[in-house]
Amino acid sequence: MSGHSKWATTKHKKAVIDAKRGKLFAKLIKNVEVAARTGGADPEGNPTLYDAIQKAKKNSVPSKNIDSAVKRGAGLEAGGAEYETIMYEGYGPNGVAVLIECLTDNRNRAASDVRVAMTRNGGSMADPGSVSYLFTRKGVVLVPKGELGEDDVLDAVLDAGAEEVNDLGENFEVISEATDLVAVRTALVDGGIDYESADNSFLPSVQIELDEDGARKIFKLIDALEDSDDVQNVFANFDVSDDVLAKVDA
Repeated sequence: MSGHSKWATTKHKKAVIDAKRGKLFAKLIKNVEVAARTGGADPEGNPTLYDAIQKAKKNSVPSKNIDSAVKRGAGLEAGGAEYETIMYEGYGPNGVAVLIECLTDNRNRAASDVRVAMTRNGGSMADPGSVSYLFTRKGVVLVPKGELGEDDVLDAVLDAGAEEVNDLGENFEVISEATDLVAVRTALVDGGIDYESADNSFLPSVQIELDEDGARKIFKLIDALEDSDDVQNVFANFDVSDDVLAKVDA
């Protein structure tokens, strides 16, 4: 997972400071609103909302925007939309399996956006179930390294259900069962360790190693998909070496 995870975290950092910042803010706020609608407005009793708020704060979304999203979601303020989660499946260049998670109030628009992005960037749509079996839902927590060593993180999370800790360069990635995500995140905080994000994610069981050309093509496809306001997350089963990542970044 290292190459894919490193690329995702690097890209995410760039997204925060480039022209897509407004788009990223909108997606994070939508996450907060949906979490509040699903589980209530109290972050202490709604772990999904807690994580959505934390992620929004870490990405500098203004507090007033976050508060409004919570109120809209909980029905305390007018203007909330009825969002639904839809998963689309497909293949990218080089046979890379792609899972696209949408959060939308317009199913037809979401389907159209995804299809156009896929077909214009060397991808193709696939039937439900034909790609998803290659992925497993897992909890993923990103921890900035700072002065921390791998053992520090491992000691904090082992009893909470963490399965592995991966070194991604600037961050550690803590992987657990999706049901243990809250316990792992809580264990880190209790151990005095700050974390960057805590998400339920889809991790691939099989990966396709890409060269520079293949990496550029799949990155272009994922960028096109994420450009849609309805697309919340894109998961893909590619891996790229540090060397390839450095060439693409350059």
